[in-house]
Amino acid sequence: MADKADLANTADSHKYISRGIAHVPLGKTPDPVTVSFVLMKQFTMLAFTSAIEPLRVANQLAGRVLFRWHVYSEDGQPITCSNGLPVLPEGPLPAMADAGYVLVCGGVEPEAACTPALTDWIRAQWRHGRTVGGLCTGAYALARAGILDGRRFTLHWENLRSFAELFPTLTPDWQVYCIDDRIVTCAGGVAAADLVLKLIDDHLGPDLSQAVMNMCLMTRRRDAEDEQVTSLTSRLGNRNRHLLKAVSYLEAHLEETFSVEDCAQFVGVSWRQIERLFRANLGVTPIQYLAGLRLQHGRALLAETDMSVLDVAIACGYASSAHFSKSFRARFGVSPHRFSHFRQTSKKAAKT
Repeated sequence: MADKADLANTADSHKYISRGIAHVPLGKTPDPVTVSFVLMKQFTMLAFTSAIEPLRVANQLAGRVLFRWHVYSEDGQPITCSNGLPVLPEGPLPAMADAGYVLVCGGVEPEAACTPALTDWIRAQWRHGRTVGGLCTGAYALARAGILDGRRFTLHWENLRSFAELFPTLTPDWQVYCIDDRIVTCAGGVAAADLVLKLIDDHLGPDLSQAVMNMCLMTRRRDAEDEQVTSLTSRLGNRNRHLLKAVSYLEAHLEETFSVEDCAQFVGVSWRQIERLFRANLGVTPIQYLAGLRLQHGRALLAETDMSVLDVAIACGYASSAHFSKSFRARFGVSPHRFSHFRQTSKKAAKT
């Protein structure tokens, strides 16, 4: 009769090893690594699946359990991701996760999903020696848990500026992923696969990591230092160094009173020349381009924070909420008050 250990191994095999053709022979391997996924409300499925699938593929290629995983939500109830699909977790947050990695999967409106119960639990896992991480906007929960001080970390580029408003003493990196001792974070999306491939490499070597990458049809694994988005040159479709410097200056000074002279001095040409470059290459004036950046920033703040319209206007460099509101409506077809109201109504509905 099989003993309990044999039965457990059989159950593990059925749960964690899928059948496949490709195989990677491995010698003696360490004990399986456990990854506990915590799904925040409206988490992004792309980040979650990009993280969990390489683990499954690694087990499949090796024909043995190299990784185990668990999936939790705060209360154990089905949780809806940002694309509207419900996901059934294994259960609620356990008192203590299994030794290994605890990865918090964030998504849209991350600040609203950071409940005290969740952040207290994350802090407890960290204090008991778990490696804690955030996928996409999971860094919000880590920040609320108070474990990012002095750490290198990242999150999705779309949320970086609104994150800075909420946590002014923390400075995220614009990288694909960061590993800082027992803190691991990634920008979300397919960057979660880059992070997990790095973990597979660290635990089991480059051969398996490369094989998993091939199975996932990834042509390369990005390094931690790689930037999240394409270069400014690619985004603008232009290599003019003066234009690139001017745009970089505008993006770095969204919240400040704009100075034509300072921008021209930074670029090293006259303001008239900068004006001509913007009109010829981007079809807008520098002031119009800056206004677009500020309004997009304001939209992000209204979507992800509880800041008032007046505070958002000031944070975006506007002298008055009336000017901001008029510009916001012209740009997005809705007033900032109405946009913020929709978000608050949506948040309340998600809690019921």
